[in-house]
Amino acid sequence: VTLQDAVEQIDIGGVALLRAAAKNFLRVAAVCDPADYHKVIAEVKAGGQVDLPTRRNLAVKAFAHTRDYDTAIHAFLSREIAPAPTSDELPEHLSLGFHRIETLRYGENPHQMAAFYSREASSGPLGGEVLGGKILSYNNILDLDAAWRAVSMFNAPSVVIVKHLTPIGIASADTIAEAYPQALAADEVSAYGGVIAVNRMVDDTFVAKLGSLFVEAIAAPNFSPTAQSTLNNNRKNCRLLRVPFPYDGNDYDIRSVHRGLLVQRADMGDPEGTPLKTVTTRQPTPQELDALQFAWKASQHVKSNAIVLAIPGMIVGVGGGLPSRVDAVTLAVRKAGAHAQGSVMASDAFFPFADSVETAAQAGVTAVIQPGGSIRDSEVIEAANRAGMAMVFTGTRHFRH
Repeated sequence: VTLQDAVEQIDIGGVALLRAAAKNFLRVAAVCDPADYHKVIAEVKAGGQVDLPTRRNLAVKAFAHTRDYDTAIHAFLSREIAPAPTSDELPEHLSLGFHRIETLRYGENPHQMAAFYSREASSGPLGGEVLGGKILSYNNILDLDAAWRAVSMFNAPSVVIVKHLTPIGIASADTIAEAYPQALAADEVSAYGGVIAVNRMVDDTFVAKLGSLFVEAIAAPNFSPTAQSTLNNNRKNCRLLRVPFPYDGNDYDIRSVHRGLLVQRADMGDPEGTPLKTVTTRQPTPQELDALQFAWKASQHVKSNAIVLAIPGMIVGVGGGLPSRVDAVTLAVRKAGAHAQGSVMASDAFFPFADSVETAAQAGVTAVIQPGGSIRDSEVIEAANRAGMAMVFTGTRHFRH
């Protein structure tokens, strides 16, 4: 759409009429939403007029409608005069026009009010459609978003299990039914009460693999009719969410802070084919390189400090959300248990000291991927060389707070 064509489509009269009607709600009913036709007609038939409380509610909706229209125009014109998307600059003005889609039972805790809002009045959580189960909770939506972001990073059939915003199991295989047991094996205890995201249609074979594990919600591009029926009948409380695939990302990450908002461009990971720099004497083997790239994708979805241990196609241990990186390594090693032997390690940021690499080497880790950039990189590399490990640098940090 050219700027000239867009400007020609800006409505003046319709907006003015709607605002005028809404302003005079004491005498006028301003109806802008077909969903309100039935109520308006019923009141006119019953009493010969639209009741004042209804007229006031309609006025509120009308002003919200004109506000959203002006916001859309503002956003378009701002984009036309704003720097190119590749620029480091952010918009001078941030227009947020969201509709309340659903009032949630409560927030993170029962004493907190909560609701879900969307830019599109007809769009559900993650832009998807709820197909069954209990109403999605605030925490469900947060976890499903984290799981969906993560599973969208992988091209092969993949499964991601998330609990409290932490990916506790990630695996790829020829089918999601084959990937699920591998994802579950990373931390079967923590998986209880988690959410699952998959990047292929859920079918009967996948449903059978779920066994008796209690799952809060499942997000998928689609569900076969029989799989959906089985889940709805046998897991009546499990929320099913059909979400457009792949994850299309957001232009910005927006977080509220006291008296303001923090805005940043969303971190969508490293582009496919981003070169890796081997910094140790030993090059990673093809198998190690495959596992390193898998672990690197996974680590970007773990809270910092993030450490992920993996073998080709699956993670085996996660340590995240810890102030100390060596503590995160220790946790990942403990979670991996015997599977740490022969695994590779990914770190979302550089190692400030050599202790993390030394701890990983003692557990049997054979290769490491990290951004690099520490003032002690040489010490870290030397520790890897002493242990006979391979180490590659990506050059890009992926903190997640």
